[in-house]
Amino acid sequence: MIHTVKRTFAMLFVAVFGSALLYNCEPEADSLGQQLFIDGAAEGNVTSYDLIAYNINNHDTIRSDAGRLISLSSSTASYSAAVLGAFSEGQFGMQKASFLTQLRMSTDNFDFGTTPKIDSVVLVMKPTPVADSIVTRPTKDENLLVGTETVPVSTEIKSYPTNYNFKYGKMKLGPGGTHTLMHINVDEVTTFLDGNDPAFKRSNVVVSTGTALGSTVFDGTVMAKTITKKSDNSVLFTSDAGIRIPLKKEFFQTMILDKSGKPELMDASNFTRYFKGIKLSVTDTDGYLLQFNPNDMEMVMYYTNEKNTNGTITRPQSTFKLILAGNVGNARFGQYEYNRTGSAWKTASSAINEVDGDTRLYMQGMGGPSVAVKIPDTTIGTLKTLYEKDKAAIVSAKIRLYTDDVAWNNNYRRTNNNFTILPIDSRDSGTEVITYSGYIADLTAGFTWLKSYDLDKNPSYYDFTVTKAVKDIVEGGTAVNKTLLINVGQFISTGTSFVGYKYSSRAFATERNVFIGSDKNNVNRVQLKVTYGTKK
Repeated sequence: MIHTVKRTFAMLFVAVFGSALLYNCEPEADSLGQQLFIDGAAEGNVTSYDLIAYNINNHDTIRSDAGRLISLSSSTASYSAAVLGAFSEGQFGMQKASFLTQLRMSTDNFDFGTTPKIDSVVLVMKPTPVADSIVTRPTKDENLLVGTETVPVSTEIKSYPTNYNFKYGKMKLGPGGTHTLMHINVDEVTTFLDGNDPAFKRSNVVVSTGTALGSTVFDGTVMAKTITKKSDNSVLFTSDAGIRIPLKKEFFQTMILDKSGKPELMDASNFTRYFKGIKLSVTDTDGYLLQFNPNDMEMVMYYTNEKNTNGTITRPQSTFKLILAGNVGNARFGQYEYNRTGSAWKTASSAINEVDGDTRLYMQGMGGPSVAVKIPDTTIGTLKTLYEKDKAAIVSAKIRLYTDDVAWNNNYRRTNNNFTILPIDSRDSGTEVITYSGYIADLTAGFTWLKSYDLDKNPSYYDFTVTKAVKDIVEGGTAVNKTLLINVGQFISTGTSFVGYKYSSRAFATERNVFIGSDKNNVNRVQLKVTYGTKK
């Protein structure tokens, strides 16, 4: 179905060229303007064309190894992202995210000294805090055992809420309620995490676990601690804001300190096959999903060893870190589980219509469903005829997607320009193996290709600019009308350019959406909005 609105070109100039200035000065609008201004005024037309849009079932799996858990890269650093937590709702069902990682000695073949003994071990996670929402608790005076000496100290604790932009789901227990609790477990991994094995690159990887190393209950706040010695005000301990998870010290006594000088600790190759890694998971099945930077994690062992100074035996305390960062070669993986039973997506996934399109479209990151959009060949034929016979040159072409104001009427954070779009070269509908060879033409031309609207309203909608892609097909005559793949997630950027079309945040994008698809009875159905100009 086609819907056309005619305006004078004066209005078209304000709407199109004004937005062109706002949206990066799209070059095709400039060239079109030259065509339209020749010999006087022109008339503009905004036409809506129905699209064939359907769901793609990714079978709840995605590549989620270290090479896909990168949120930002630059010439000097790379920043990773991982997800932990669980969240359930009726449209997509239950999703649970765990994180698996190797760890390495900060110094290979380290000498822990004479009769080393573990005092404590802690795993530190550092979710992004809200730095300007600090709460300083009253200073606490206490006695602390430092090595073999009991020392009077003052402890200052500052707490910060974690940033809501890095959480998705049910963060509060009802309106105005307390923060949802997250029950975090840390377990030993007993399967070698082979980063070169394709089986370990997928989010549905299966590993075995051994000793339960520790657990904590996270209430949504992170704490920074400073411990000061009262006698001279020297700082004994300081920590950045984070979640400190106490670990089973007996395990590390046996696993690490008792192996001092042994082959197991000799180098990284031996160590990662001896202590194979850890798994972070939650016991919850509903709550929220938390994004964090695994490169900020650290595992610290506090231990003492025997020192003989002129016959005087002491046991001073020392620390040793196990490195979890990715830049030293640690293999790491996002492990995702789903239970779709009773969900709307479970029903929709069994009746995908690639010919006429699906009436509702489901899109979810982290291995959930994607959406395919096809411009019908008849529509391309219509636009070619308009161009050839009526000199109707395309000024703008946008795919417009509306959220479903009934199925997706909720308070979950709306996706804000957090999508990717790619032209599909080939697709195996059985395995859903999809190949593509580059960005859409609009993205490579430097246009502002995506815009979000009404994110605080119901429905919200999104415009995907495909102006150059459609012009190349209709007016160029050589480009192929390819089906377009839309996913939740952003293309990875250095800040000035994209890393590559294969790299996006989809592997850790927690958002999901339900859209109106090819539903001819719904005014908000997915459509191609084409603005073109013709001579009067």
